[in-house]
Amino acid sequence: MKKLFYSFLLLSSATLFAQKNTSTRFAVANDIVGTVDMFSTNLKGYVQSSRTFKSAAELPQNLKKFNAIAANGLVEYKLKAGLGTLDRLALSDLNAQYNLAKNTPVLIDGYEFANTDTLVYGDLLSNVQVVDNKGSKAVSVMTKK
Repeated sequence: MKKLFYSFLLLSSATLFAQKNTSTRFAVANDIVGTVDMFSTNLKGYVQSSRTFKSAAELPQNLKKFNAIAANGLVEYKLKAGLGTLDRLALSDLNAQYNLAKNTPVLIDGYEFANTDTLVYGDLLSNVQVVDNKGSKAVSVMTKK
């Protein structure tokens, strides 16, 4: 009975972990993905200006590649010059750190990033683990604790 209970608990936690967090609002600066929360708390001093798009349909041509994460809107930030560069990492490199194939899709708050050439800010990577995603292993990043 205990084994059955623990199996159910493990399966349900993995399923919940992979669901989309609809409260996540993604942001992009210099073609690198972050979240609005990240920029409004940790990186306030780096922001020069921002532009908000309410839906994927509003995105300009240079942001169309981020269509899949713009369901809740997307904010484009322009960063101040001369403050140095922020840590960033390609999702393919994140996969390599967890011994997965570089082209394995990565989940960020349940949103699947199939293009592993996508760069993300290092500030997002505080809560990372490997989960079961549709029968195969995938890196999953949770931005909110």
